[in-house]
Amino acid sequence: MGVAANKRAGGKSAERVRTRLRKGDTVLVTTGKERGKTGKILKILADKNRAIVERLNMVKRHRSGQGPQAMGGIVEKEASIHLSNLRLICPKSNQPSRVSIRRLEDGTKVRWSNKFDEAFDS
Repeated sequence: MGVAANKRAGGKSAERVRTRLRKGDTVLVTTGKERGKTGKILKILADKNRAIVERLNMVKRHRSGQGPQAMGGIVEKEASIHLSNLRLICPKSNQPSRVSIRRLEDGTKVRWSNKFDEAFDS
């Protein structure tokens, strides 16, 4: 395989970035048409560095019918948002914050709020 086989259309490489966000986290959207809105992460698409957030970035998709039990029509669903456009909301202070990883004295790793200097996962 050559270099071209590992690249996506448009010449961008599909490099996976380690994320500090998890399914079920409440996040704030920082840019785009949904800026300022909050929602819960339903799914992380790690290979694309994107996440699907509940009831945000809604798109319409046209589906054909699959028989009498699955009707066709226009279906609204959530589209993915890039991870760089999401900021984790601290559950204690209800404010967005950047996240780092710290190791506690007992050796466990926790996600740490840089803004409030406290652990997200207690």
